Amino acid sequence: MTHKTGLEDYYIIRNNKKMRFGYTTGTCAAAASKAAAQMLLSGEEIREIPFLTPKGILLNLEVGQIEKGEDHVSCAVRKDAGDDPDMTDGLEIYSRVRKTGEARIVLDGGPGVGRVTKKGLEQPVGNAAINKVPRSMILKAVEDVSSEYDYEGGLEIIISVPGGEEAAKKTFNPRLGIQGGISILGTSGIVEPMSESALIKTIEVEMRQRVENGSRFLLVTPGNYGSAYLKEHMDLPLEEAMKCSNYVGETIDMAVSMGVEGILFVSHIGKFVKVAAGIMNTHSRCADARAEVLASNAIRAGISAPAALEILNTVTTDEALALIEREGKLQETIKEITDRISYYLHHRAYDRMMLGAVIFSNEFGYLGETEKAGELMELLREQDVTDQ
Repeated sequence: MTHKTGLEDYYIIRNNKKMRFGYTTGTCAAAASKAAAQMLLSGEEIREIPFLTPKGILLNLEVGQIEKGEDHVSCAVRKDAGDDPDMTDGLEIYSRVRKTGEARIVLDGGPGVGRVTKKGLEQPVGNAAINKVPRSMILKAVEDVSSEYDYEGGLEIIISVPGGEEAAKKTFNPRLGIQGGISILGTSGIVEPMSESALIKTIEVEMRQRVENGSRFLLVTPGNYGSAYLKEHMDLPLEEAMKCSNYVGETIDMAVSMGVEGILFVSHIGKFVKVAAGIMNTHSRCADARAEVLASNAIRAGISAPAALEILNTVTTDEALALIEREGKLQETIKEITDRISYYLHHRAYDRMMLGAVIFSNEFGYLGETEKAGELMELLREQDVTDQ
């Protein structure tokens, strides 16, 4: 019989597919800590543990890898990310709870849990990468068990994750200065598959870390195309580049709130041509107006109506650019587009920072840049030299 966790009825529909919810590393660590403390103080063995998440969903989680000593108990809860593409899915999150002589409960990370080495993250430098909400979840769970069994002595909780160091290499942790393992995360205790808010939070964390470590100007690409172009064609500090995915508007909003002085975006035109129409989420499901934006700006640049109609019937931006080049209007069209990109970027920021963009395509290479792009490149290079 399949074990029921309590999440069986929780899912979302995305692209006509039912996608399961899961639970966070924070939930696993807290549930394992609760089970270990209960076994330590009661002497009984526990194979399932009820755990109420901050989201209000009551889970019933399996407890494994139980190991008992005279003054400690260790056990694990396996992470289930549901249908979210999570690098920590399937990892066992261990908690070792040990009696101590001090009348307090202390929490730390062991092997496989990362340690903070740079400023600007939620935890101070030197601390285990166990975020604030999971910390409170773990400590409250163990405090509740102590109260239940009238235990007034001290307890030490060590969270560890076998395989965590290897898994962390596929996460943002190395870029953020978290070394040696994964982070114990989660604000609701529940993983919602393909969550936009979780991705935007990741961008915010990386940005805050850069700002706290002295970056006044940011180099941003939507994704891998931009990173590859930066590496091969631009004399800019690639290691300082951060990705914003489709969230151009949210990236600007967060930068404004953190006092960032400027952002240079480096992007494939397939993404950023949408910004020329004021579209600040460039995902195709939000807006796919590439041909329309290219055609309208080509008309502004003087292209004929029949040629504009051809552009509207293209499938890729490179195909559209080839038509515009055939008509001898590529440079003029790109100028129209970059001027509008600049306008909408600054409009989003209420002119509270300097913003620029460099756009390229796979077939044509460099296409053009906005008015402030050159100045931002110089400022980014100066910042890189100062940081060194």
